[in-house]
Amino acid sequence: MPVYCVTGTNRGIGLEFVRQLAQDPSNTVIATTRSLSSDLGDLRAVASSSTHILECDTSNLQSIHNFAKDALRALAPKSLKIDYLINSAAINPASGQSSLTLGPDDLAAQISVNVLGPAKVVEFLLGLDLLSENVRILNMTSGLGSITRAFEFSPRKAAGYSISKAALNMLSAHQAEDLKPKLPGVVVVVVDPGWVKTRMGGAGAILTPEESVGSMLAVLHGLKTEDNGRFLNHKGESVPW
Repeated sequence: MPVYCVTGTNRGIGLEFVRQLAQDPSNTVIATTRSLSSDLGDLRAVASSSTHILECDTSNLQSIHNFAKDALRALAPKSLKIDYLINSAAINPASGQSSLTLGPDDLAAQISVNVLGPAKVVEFLLGLDLLSENVRILNMTSGLGSITRAFEFSPRKAAGYSISKAALNMLSAHQAEDLKPKLPGVVVVVVDPGWVKTRMGGAGAILTPEESVGSMLAVLHGLKTEDNGRFLNHKGESVPW
């Protein structure tokens, strides 16, 4: 009876993760959303009886603290721990900004949600002993976070988002090493979901959420110890840093 925790599930890729995972009644799914007072109709429609919808605003440290405690309450009755953690919550509020027009508040918000959020989700869940010793952690990145590939894009775009995803990649490299003494079988990867047809991805995207998430789940379930610290695409292929 595996336990999955997915952040940012009220729409897009996060919602699709819940839809696919909830189809197997043996899966326990913790699905987080920024606010329980927002419109959760789509999320509730795909949730199963073993899906726990919890509030977690990844831009707010107290909210992440509260979420970890709520997760403990949800899992403690059956002494469960999280086997798969998928950090998919992210924002891209200023995709038109270049390195020459970065808005300080926009960049700070992206660092807060896209980098510090996943860092603290892992930290606080670990602190409450909620991560299994063989946990698989998938931090959702982007091809825009690849410094190598940045030189292939012309014109370059979404500077703040790209910077935050490059920072997430470095965070994940550190997590892959820092968690090993505490969780001997841990595997941390960053995965580019591809260009997906979501509100963030836009109408020109080439992958459906169903295709991207289905592929990523296959990658997630196939991870081995030697994959710890890798940068992969949704097909499981290596992506240059």
